[in-house]
Amino acid sequence: MRVLVVHNEYQQRGGEDVVADAESTLLRNHGHDVLSYRRNNVELSQQNMFEALGTGIEAIWASKSYRELEQILMRDEPDVAHFHNTFPLISPAAYYACSKAGVPVVQTLHNYRLACPAGMFLRNGLVCEKCLGRSVPWPGVAHACYRNSRVATSSVVAMLAAHRALRTWRLRVNTYVALTEFGRKKFIESGLPAERILVKPNFVSPDPGCSSSTGDYVLFVGRLAEEKGLDTLLRCWGRLSTSISLKIAGEGPLREELEALAKRSNLRNVLFLGRLSSAAVLELMRGARFLVFPSRWFEGFPLTIAEAYASAIPVIAPRLGAMAEIVLERVTGMQFEPENEEDLSAKIEWAWSHPEEMCRMGRNARREYEAKYTAEQNYKALMNVYEHAQNRNGGVSITNARSQMSDAAEN
Repeated sequence: MRVLVVHNEYQQRGGEDVVADAESTLLRNHGHDVLSYRRNNVELSQQNMFEALGTGIEAIWASKSYRELEQILMRDEPDVAHFHNTFPLISPAAYYACSKAGVPVVQTLHNYRLACPAGMFLRNGLVCEKCLGRSVPWPGVAHACYRNSRVATSSVVAMLAAHRALRTWRLRVNTYVALTEFGRKKFIESGLPAERILVKPNFVSPDPGCSSSTGDYVLFVGRLAEEKGLDTLLRCWGRLSTSISLKIAGEGPLREELEALAKRSNLRNVLFLGRLSSAAVLELMRGARFLVFPSRWFEGFPLTIAEAYASAIPVIAPRLGAMAEIVLERVTGMQFEPENEEDLSAKIEWAWSHPEEMCRMGRNARREYEAKYTAEQNYKALMNVYEHAQNRNGGVSITNARSQMSDAAEN
């Protein structure tokens, strides 16, 4: 099979970029021909004032991406086009190029952009669903939800409203990939057709192997940003009656603020490690007693949790969104009431003082990884997604269709 992977990369590499690359590698490892069309948001930082003004229009219909994809589709004849992120430089115009060429479209729903201008259902540190299901998500503009800018948010809202009016999401995408059942339900609420949304989680490859120790510290891995709840975690650390070492791996806009909070609170057992390589993170996983994941947004599918499971490390996460589905209470970890510092502190202290129970949960987590989050399991699910997309497209790939037309012409 020839697969065209389409992705608008972020300026700071994140989980969506990692997954797009991992799936491309997975396909190549199984003998598929993988083509790639990428644009990077670094382009935005290189724009002058007039070009920046045009970005809002490009988010609705990116002519450059349409033309470039049209050429690739005509020249290379892929069997399916798999989209990860289209915002803002690729735009939904790319779906129309695929439709014109007869190529089925798959769109992975890594975040909630199609239902929320900010993409996270989060405002002022709290869950917000005011735009869910609206044909014109105007509350996002009123609250300047995207980049704290009404102008920038207006561009996103215009894109969403225009393509809802054009029925792009219903007519030009053959199959959507939600990362969890929770995410699937949210997108159905937003108006996407239920019969086109399949669930396929992210995966971890290569297998990092299991931890063989009980661990002598707690670990957080992630972006140091408001939505990840690190301020809540640090306040919890100040409430603990037991001295527990916390290692924080990651970088982000709140690092200085969080380090200052830790210093003011005299948290000498908290260590900020900064950005680490994937190998270094997995090594940290194997030395941790458990992972704590205090995110305050619904999340898509936190790859960090899957990495912990692969390493046989249990997870403490809020009873919220996708995390409440992935972290099984007292089976693969523990859940706490979102934003409840007292509850989180109590769960951390219990987990630290019950190493045997946490080891048992870690073994369960490893079994969960083997059942759901390995490369092989994901490959099977990905092939099912592509088959579904081709069936929704009439069941004939573009290569076969053109071959049939050629045969008919010769006869």
